[in-house]
Amino acid sequence: MTSLTDLPPEIAGPAAWYGPDMAASRDWLLRFTPDEIAEVEAAARRFLETGREIGQMSRADFPLPALAGRLAAELRQVLDGRGFVLFRGLPVERWSVAEAAAAFFGIGAHLGSARSQNGKGHVLGHVRDLGLASNDPTVRIYQTRERQTFHTDSCDVVGLLCLKTAKAGGDSALVSSVTLFNEMRRRRPDLARLLFQPVATDRRGEVGDGEKPYFEIPVFSWHDGLLSAIYQRQYIDSAQRFPDAPRLTPAQVEALDMFDALTDDPALHFTMRLEPGDIQLVHNHTILHDRTGFEDWPEPEKKRHLLRLWLSPAGSRPLPACFAQRFGTVTPGARGGIILPQTRLNAPLEAV
Repeated sequence: MTSLTDLPPEIAGPAAWYGPDMAASRDWLLRFTPDEIAEVEAAARRFLETGREIGQMSRADFPLPALAGRLAAELRQVLDGRGFVLFRGLPVERWSVAEAAAAFFGIGAHLGSARSQNGKGHVLGHVRDLGLASNDPTVRIYQTRERQTFHTDSCDVVGLLCLKTAKAGGDSALVSSVTLFNEMRRRRPDLARLLFQPVATDRRGEVGDGEKPYFEIPVFSWHDGLLSAIYQRQYIDSAQRFPDAPRLTPAQVEALDMFDALTDDPALHFTMRLEPGDIQLVHNHTILHDRTGFEDWPEPEKKRHLLRLWLSPAGSRPLPACFAQRFGTVTPGARGGIILPQTRLNAPLEAV
């Protein structure tokens, strides 16, 4: 067994939570007030009347004199507290997709800079089943109706706006990566230590100039007294298809398997059902998120549909230099996302 002196100390605080406790507390569920909704609607309509592309919107283009302070306070809770929040009540059922997109992007502009979510430069993502399958090495799992499994995205904060729900399934699940570390440290410190070693993770075909088709960042990083996680098991496994990728040792596989088993433990995670009009914000460095598999509606106009933002707040935590492999830079407010030579930032109003 490995000595505990080889590892960071056990971590206390609001980010080290357990799923059943968090599900019972519900202090993470907030409602937009009628005045806040009116403010968002007015700002969205004013911006759309300009005819400008939504991806060009800045914070100054979307004034929220009443809501801005509340958003700033909840962003600190996301970055420095429990790591997530759910706002409820935007009237998306009476909005067009353009109005919903403008409202969501405008709210996001008060939280951080929007980052490209793929090589196409989409700063506004559409989470829909495109009839694809994850066994295609160029497909990312959000484009399917499969369970995603617990993972992080390549940004500081991921935001989702629910427009339409699935016929069945498609629930959101969250687990604290801080709690995962604490549990592995208590139970198997020898395996916990291995998760601080770099591991190859597949870029799924989105490879920039001079980059390998995979990046090498540890699952856990301890930097400036903070524990940060980055993880997607399917992409760690699929990176083994590259001949020059470092091979996973049996001990590393055992560590990853234990990590996965803990994420799937209902004593650690919890699930929530996003309703139309909900905005969920999640801190990728302290939380892994998942989506259960789902059955969709046959009618195209009823199919499950969420909008997504990848955000880099200016007040984000320091990250170790190795994150630049995936985030481009580690400068808060300007990091994260996927940029290729041909990338041009844009905000499409439909899934493409």
